[in-house]
Amino acid sequence: MTALNDILLRQIARLGPMTVSEFMAQCLYHPEHGYYTNAAPLGAKGDFTTAPEISQMFGELLGLSLAQAWLDQGAPAPFCLAELGPGSGQLMSDVLRATKSVAGFHAAMRLHLCEVNPNLKAEQASRLPNPTWVSDTTNLPDLPLFLIANEFFDCLPINQYVAREDGWDETIIAAKDDKLTFARRPAGAVETELPDAPIGTIVELSPSANAIAQDIASIIARNGGCALIVDYGNAGGGDTLQALKKHTKVDPLHDVGQSDLTAHVNFAALRDALSDVQTNGPAPQGAFLERLGITARAQQLAQNLSGDALESHIAAHRRLTHPDEMGQLFKAFAITPIGAPTPAGFPDDP
Repeated sequence: MTALNDILLRQIARLGPMTVSEFMAQCLYHPEHGYYTNAAPLGAKGDFTTAPEISQMFGELLGLSLAQAWLDQGAPAPFCLAELGPGSGQLMSDVLRATKSVAGFHAAMRLHLCEVNPNLKAEQASRLPNPTWVSDTTNLPDLPLFLIANEFFDCLPINQYVAREDGWDETIIAAKDDKLTFARRPAGAVETELPDAPIGTIVELSPSANAIAQDIASIIARNGGCALIVDYGNAGGGDTLQALKKHTKVDPLHDVGQSDLTAHVNFAALRDALSDVQTNGPAPQGAFLERLGITARAQQLAQNLSGDALESHIAAHRRLTHPDEMGQLFKAFAITPIGAPTPAGFPDDP
C-alpha cells in the first residue's frame, strides 16, 4: 500500500468511483505522490527504456527530419524547437548535435521543453543549452513550431469503454474490502460518440491527448512548423492500460504512484480531432527510420566499433527497426500546415 493508495481510497469513499482518466492523472501527476513528479523513471535503473537511450541514431534522424521540414518551409526565424516529456534530455541532445551543421537552424531556434519533474529538469539543464521550461502546450510561444514528442502521448490519461448489448459501459476505479478494484457503469452521454460494435469491444479515448494535439495543431496552422509524434499505438481497440515497474508489467492498481501507467495511443482518434492541418502516418517506426537512412547511419557508426560495443550497436539497430521489436508496434505521426511538403521519413501518400 502506498500513500497515494490511501488517498484514492478516501476520495472514493467520499465522492464515489472515479474514471480511469482520473485515476491515471492522480497516479502520474499528483503533486506529492505522482509518478512523473517524483520518479527517475528512465534507463536501466528506472522502470523503462526509451528509444533515445537505446541509440543516438534515433534522435539524430528525428532531428534531421525536423530540420528538413524547417528548410522546406523557408527556414523561418525565429522558431520554437520544442520537446514534450524530454526525459533525461538525451533525445534533444542528439537532435542538436545532428542539426549543428544545418545553416541558421541553431541561431533561429528558441528551445522549449515541456516538463514537470524537477529531477529531470536538472538533468536536462546539464545537457542542453539555455532551455525554457513550460508546464504544458498552452504556454508554448506563438512562433513556427518544430516539435518532437517521443513516448509522451502514451502516458496521457484515457477513458475506457466496453460495448454491451444495448449500449456502452465505462470502466471505473472503485473500492472493495479496502482495496482498489476495476468496475463498470453505464457510459452515459459519451455513448452517442461511440460507434456500434460487437459486444465486448473495448475502446479507449484520451480527451487530454486530443486537446494537446489540438494545441500543437493550432500553432502550426497559424505559424507553420512540424510536429513529430512517435509512440506505441493502434487504431483504438482493446484493453491496453498497463503499468510498468523495473521493466516488468505489474498490476495497475498496485503500487499506485510508484509505477508507470500507459496506454496505446489511439492514432485514429488523434487524427480525427485535428482540423486546418495535414497529417502523415501513423507509419511503423521501423519503416520511418529506414526511410530516414538509419541503416546507412548504423553502418557508418559501426566502422569505429568492435567487440561488445559493435554487438550492442547491432542489437540497438535491430531493436529500433525490427517488426518483432519496436519497429512495428511503435508508430510515427506528423502534423504540418496544409500544403506543406511531406516530412522526411513518411511515404508521399499520407
